[in-house]
Amino acid sequence: MTSAAVDILGLGLGLLGWVGVILACGLPMWQVSAFIDVNIVVAQTIWEGLWMNCVVQSTGQMQCKVYDSILALPPEVQAGRALTVVVALLGLVALMVTVVGAQCTNCVRPGKMKSRIVIAGGAIYILCGVLVLIPLCWFANIVISDFYDPTVPSSKKREMGAALYIGWAATALLLFGGCLICCCSCSQRDDTSFPVKYSAPRRPTSNGEYDKKNYV
Repeated sequence: MTSAAVDILGLGLGLLGWVGVILACGLPMWQVSAFIDVNIVVAQTIWEGLWMNCVVQSTGQMQCKVYDSILALPPEVQAGRALTVVVALLGLVALMVTVVGAQCTNCVRPGKMKSRIVIAGGAIYILCGVLVLIPLCWFANIVISDFYDPTVPSSKKREMGAALYIGWAATALLLFGGCLICCCSCSQRDDTSFPVKYSAPRRPTSNGEYDKKNYV
């Protein structure tokens, strides 16, 4: 596979991961009701996300309510909001930087500067993956701890929602895509850093002297 194809593949994976982060950020299913003990059969399901909570009735009707106060939210929700928004903005920057430095575009003349720009875009994608992993693991740890805590009432126990799994998949895409972009650009720069110079062998002329045109 050529380096240009690897760049395109890494860019595509990073773009998919960025879209996945935005989707996970907007979904209200970061934690959902746990159906255990007396809650096995209930008439409604509770979804809790970063921006709102929703109540889904057994009839299919859904009512969502946006959180009233930001400061009254738990710290994991506030951190999740901040980090996912930062990742969404950084993902856009990484997309533009990678497109500018990609081999399939002519925005920058080929050379060391072009490779450095692509590496910067891949590094930003990797940074996005690390940042979005923080709220995802934080939420998962709280949900699991509360689920196995006997002091927490059954009605308050939650399970991990679909948004967490989407976020983890997006994280994997961001990390893998960023690593592909960086590795491909680094290998390309190493190949072009030390060009091989060839000089023609010196051959004597008819008068016994060496032809000057063969000197490089």
